[in-house]
Amino acid sequence: MKTLSLIVPCYNEEAIISESYRRMKAVVNALPERWSAEIIYINDGSTDATRRILNEIAAVDGQVKVLHFSRNFGHQPAVSAGIHQCRSDFAVILDADLQDPPEVIPALIDLQEHENANSVYCVRRLRMGESRFKLVSAKLFYRTMNAMSEVRFPLDTGDFRLIDRKIMNEFNRLSERGKYIRGLISWVGFKQVPFFYERKSRFAGETKYPLGKMIAFASKALLYFSKKPLKMAMSLGFIAVFLGFFLLIWFTLGKIYGFSRAESGWTSLITTIIFFGGVQLITVGVLGQYIGTLFDEIKARPEYIVDERVNCEEEKN
Repeated sequence: MKTLSLIVPCYNEEAIISESYRRMKAVVNALPERWSAEIIYINDGSTDATRRILNEIAAVDGQVKVLHFSRNFGHQPAVSAGIHQCRSDFAVILDADLQDPPEVIPALIDLQEHENANSVYCVRRLRMGESRFKLVSAKLFYRTMNAMSEVRFPLDTGDFRLIDRKIMNEFNRLSERGKYIRGLISWVGFKQVPFFYERKSRFAGETKYPLGKMIAFASKALLYFSKKPLKMAMSLGFIAVFLGFFLLIWFTLGKIYGFSRAESGWTSLITTIIFFGGVQLITVGVLGQYIGTLFDEIKARPEYIVDERVNCEEEKN
């Protein structure tokens, strides 16, 4: 008997959680008899009726487990909590909004069995109901991450994927707090194969990733997986020094041979000061971001705090 857990983070999804459960439960019930499955919902500090609805579902379905966070910690800590809670042979990570259709889960299982893969990651062939800005920025993000990171990531993928116990065990060993989960799963290696699908529009409700959160998410991913911004800042410093020497020689020769009026103007001086000041601020800013990340890690605060567990056992240390 193989076991499967669906890991479903949710935040303020009262408009969709019942339909989400209905469709996921239908998929679970349709799995072959050799499979036993459960659903793990992680309520990421919702302020609407999500908590009540999840408790009502768990009260009548013992295969539904619920973790309620003490407040909103974010999508990535919620997924981490689901992986930490999972005791199954396999897990599928998907959101509650049904943009990632649970009906493709049997196909993920078939592909995993056929390829004997440790992970089947879902590649978005088409993204319905999203703005052109979101589509362009997402493509730019994944390609920038691949260009900047020491680890190569699959393009146009999210957290929607199937992973096996080997990957989950390695993931649970990772102690960093600010996790970029799809990056970490790529980082651990093993055999990972793509599955192409069409991403649907949200069934109901509003996106929980506005522009501000998208930028913060991209920034965290870059800081945790690349040291190239530091190298770029250093390169920018060398360019500034070179430019400074060039200007020094240019204005000195200009004064001697009369092809420059540097002494009578202030535009070049102000421009140079602003340029060097900008370089310094950029360099300090990049360094400050890395120091801030180190500060968060050194504090060693937990990724999340669980307020209530429903049908769940305590996590193993």
